[in-house]
Amino acid sequence: MKKYIVLTVLSLFMAVSHAQIDRTKQPQRGPAPEINLKEPARFELMNGLKVMVVENHKLPRVSIHLTIDNPPILQGDKAGVSDLTSSLMGKGSKTISKDDFYEEVDFLGASISVGSQSASASSLSKYFPRILELMADASLNPNFTQEEFDKEKDRILTGLKSQEKDVSAIANQVQLALAYGKNHPFGEITSEETVNNVSLVDVEQFYRNYFVPANAYLVVIGDVEFDNVKELVTQYFTPWSKAVPPSFSYTDPTDVQYTQINFVDTPNAVQSEVAVENITHLKMKDDDYLASLLANRILGGGSQARLYQNLREDKGYTYGSYSGIRDNKYSPMRFDAYAQVRNAVTDSSVVQILEEIDKMIQEPVTQEELTNTKALYAGNFVMALENPATIANYALNIETEDLPSDFYKTYLERIDAVSIADIQNAAKKHFSTSNARVVVTGKGSDVLENLEKVSFKGKDVPVLYYDKYANKVEKPNYNEAVPEGVTAETILEKYIDAIGGKTKLEGVESYAMVAEAVMQGMVLELEMKKTTKDQFMQDVKVMGNSMQKQVLDGDKGYMVVQGQRKDLSPNELEKIKEESAAFPELNYLAAGNIDLEGIERVGDRKAYRLKITDKKSAFYDTETGLKLQEVSIEEVQGQEMQNTVGYDNYQDVSGIKFPFKLTQEMGPQNFEFLVKEIKVNEGVTPEDFK
Repeated sequence: MKKYIVLTVLSLFMAVSHAQIDRTKQPQRGPAPEINLKEPARFELMNGLKVMVVENHKLPRVSIHLTIDNPPILQGDKAGVSDLTSSLMGKGSKTISKDDFYEEVDFLGASISVGSQSASASSLSKYFPRILELMADASLNPNFTQEEFDKEKDRILTGLKSQEKDVSAIANQVQLALAYGKNHPFGEITSEETVNNVSLVDVEQFYRNYFVPANAYLVVIGDVEFDNVKELVTQYFTPWSKAVPPSFSYTDPTDVQYTQINFVDTPNAVQSEVAVENITHLKMKDDDYLASLLANRILGGGSQARLYQNLREDKGYTYGSYSGIRDNKYSPMRFDAYAQVRNAVTDSSVVQILEEIDKMIQEPVTQEELTNTKALYAGNFVMALENPATIANYALNIETEDLPSDFYKTYLERIDAVSIADIQNAAKKHFSTSNARVVVTGKGSDVLENLEKVSFKGKDVPVLYYDKYANKVEKPNYNEAVPEGVTAETILEKYIDAIGGKTKLEGVESYAMVAEAVMQGMVLELEMKKTTKDQFMQDVKVMGNSMQKQVLDGDKGYMVVQGQRKDLSPNELEKIKEESAAFPELNYLAAGNIDLEGIERVGDRKAYRLKITDKKSAFYDTETGLKLQEVSIEEVQGQEMQNTVGYDNYQDVSGIKFPFKLTQEMGPQNFEFLVKEIKVNEGVTPEDFK
């Protein structure tokens, strides 16, 4: 009976206690948890290399991180030498061949990466001595050969060429160049010209000048013993000759005198790249460093941030809008808020981004925003502690950024102490709408008229014009008069005459083409066959294996993608029929429904733009009459993307001129096909379309 009474009382007590809890209110947060980061053990070699060791015996692994904390390096008229140096390092050494180096690292289940200003490695702790030796050897004794240099130079030049019409790449290049200046390490432009200025001797000199131990830090974290690390590091890194990097000066970047739009015309753009940027002098050791990070997160740090909620969720202008703030002890840096937006709302997007930045400056954030952002930062910080690279970075930051030794131990506590007033003060200091540079990269003929009408806070925002190399230019002329007598029909007739004449073209019953492109070091082969009987076959092969094949035979057809066959839908059949014509201009001329839209530039040439359909245009050289490119809008996974095919290097085959260089651009993909063979009225059989 006593036991029953006791249980009843306890139950009653628990019920009363439960009833006293107000579950409509969020529980108060407890104190920020203490972060226990183990203090690194340190030593320094005679050559200046500083070494930090953090022992962690939980797992039998070790990570090694070498960082050379040099000031930003200005490469000048040899911009690209740093990338070339990085690409040539980590490929063996003077004592071990590239193949043997890769094979041994793979065999040990390890990884090693070496760049022009850093190196890193990770492995099981039992292989630590050998991995450290290999990393040191590859770092201190790189084997720079002319053969590898030529390969890497060609690769970089190919990459630059593929970015010539990449709107995002152009936008990023111009944003940096305008923010920092082209004579600043963060703003200088790597071009085909500057890369061609670089020789193997320049790479060797760059390495000798800047891969030096004066500002070098080596961080070792994991299942190791300090004494063993010290012995091995001393053995393998003592041969690193003592030296300091060359010093030079450059002008610090500054903000523009007034808010302005800097417009870059990219006629192939299907959407606009918008970035609002200003210069900030943020450093990690600043008292408002954490408040600045939180302010940026509230503004544009993710899907819950203000920019995203406004431009995507509320307005539907974009798939996402974000912002970024950067710190650097050597140079002022850039704050930017950015988005990729539809052409029709480019001007509205500029205004919305400016208004969201200004709101951060003028008005306090809400307590809910601050609380949620602190929680996100705290969670990300704690999760990052599981990564050895993060711990290495924290140890390095304390050493190189003049931070207090407890900077990360008190990180959560200091985040928790940031107030609403701190957020606003940070926004006032580091964000700007009065001296902001708004860089818009897009299709001027679609967006410029409205962009020139943008006003903010009662003032018109002036528009200045730049090319893709950040050079100031005159306003583009989109209203160049079409010469009298020029029509869509005369343009098509001129093209037909230029490639061989109507009679010659109508005598073609079939043709076959083979072309090749290089993709990431692999050969991409394109085989295409067409007839005048609505027959079409296109096969794209990689290393001889078919990756994508399309076949049309009259009113039926199919496609094969990586071995999976699918019959074509009626819409797909009609689309491929349009592509199957040997010379579609003959059909355009017969139909008589093609519109002349005006004159535009294709590269450095003027071209007539003909509207073929609502989603396809063709461009013909105003002088030669030859077709320069076709642009079509295609839907990929619910998103519209522009597909551009360029035509160049026309050559005669059986009395008809065919382009022997085909450049295809779609999104970030860029392929340059060089035609190997074209056959007219031969090389095609009915079996090709089965």
